[in-house]
Amino acid sequence: MRTESGPQGAHSPTDPADPTDSEVSSEPAAAPRPTAGKPFLVQVAALRRRTGATRHEVRQGVIAGLGAVAVAVPAGSPVVADLTLSSYPGGVMAVGLVSAPWIGECRRCGGPVEGTVTARVREHYAPVEAACVDDDAYPLTGDELDLEPLVRDAVLLDLPLAPLCSEECLGLCPQCGANRNLAACACATPGDPRWSALDALRHRDLGDGDFA
Repeated sequence: MRTESGPQGAHSPTDPADPTDSEVSSEPAAAPRPTAGKPFLVQVAALRRRTGATRHEVRQGVIAGLGAVAVAVPAGSPVVADLTLSSYPGGVMAVGLVSAPWIGECRRCGGPVEGTVTARVREHYAPVEAACVDDDAYPLTGDELDLEPLVRDAVLLDLPLAPLCSEECLGLCPQCGANRNLAACACATPGDPRWSALDALRHRDLGDGDFA
């Protein structure tokens, strides 16, 4: 599974054809398909009849279990795949964007945080027998192409592992647990444990001086 955070780079001569290398359909962008049934299942029989043919697909649906330790796509929230499909000898290339909302907990203060994941994808589908020996290919079953595994992988790979509510988040007080973004607490700043031995010597010396 490959996702790209920046503009799509050039592909090697051995890569399947990129839709930008052939004539792209001038049809207007389609609205997201309904979420009922299997929204990410695409029929590609007509697309595969001509090498280099392209088609724009916008699909959306709910995918369960999209989450990590402290962040997840809310239950019932749709994931959207906006992709250009193009045929090449032996398979289909899928290039475009996958997006979904996410919610989680701030790693510093534990407060709620939310955002949107947008992953750029460039993947290829190959017939099942070929996909078995090509770890980078998604399986193409007959003339049906299932985008759900691609969409799932893209979202999971791009979800933030340790989100922040703000770069300026002050976090929780390590002593009383107060949220320092909301109010200051009266706790003294703890000393650096690496200097504890020297502090003990200093206090001992001060005590000896007082006794003398």
